[in-house]
Amino acid sequence: MATVNYVTDEGLQRLRKELEQLKNVERPKISQQIAEARDKGDLSENAEYDAAKEAQGLLELRISNLESVIANSRIIDESKINISQVQIMTKVKLKNIATKTVMEYTLVAESEANLKEAKLSVGTPIAKSLLGKKIGDMVEVQVPSGIIKFEILNISR
Repeated sequence: MATVNYVTDEGLQRLRKELEQLKNVERPKISQQIAEARDKGDLSENAEYDAAKEAQGLLELRISNLESVIANSRIIDESKINISQVQIMTKVKLKNIATKTVMEYTLVAESEANLKEAKLSVGTPIAKSLLGKKIGDMVEVQVPSGIIKFEILNISR
């Protein structure tokens, strides 16, 4: 059974645009590369052909994965998000207890995660430990380097 992927409308549009690009631009480009390599003769010793076929396989896998994600996506109505506890699409302000560093992340679906934009996938250890917690709660997160303790300072949209 496929996993439901909760996304924003913007995130879903971005996925659809990527899928369209792969199908309408990248797929024909790889087909052309395969045809050109095939025209060069003996396929058993043709590295260009092998590389193009491998690229085609990876492209088709990416297209298949995107189609699956899009088919199983559900758009979240951000106006109906309950900010009394941490959940997907909430913005969480945290304080690292050891370093006193304050950081803010928005918890998003894996397909929308982007650390440069402070968007953290709900599948990460930090996000998993935050889900369901409230303002003032202390959270311990097991990471490869040990345990990090955070205090939840604020939850917003």
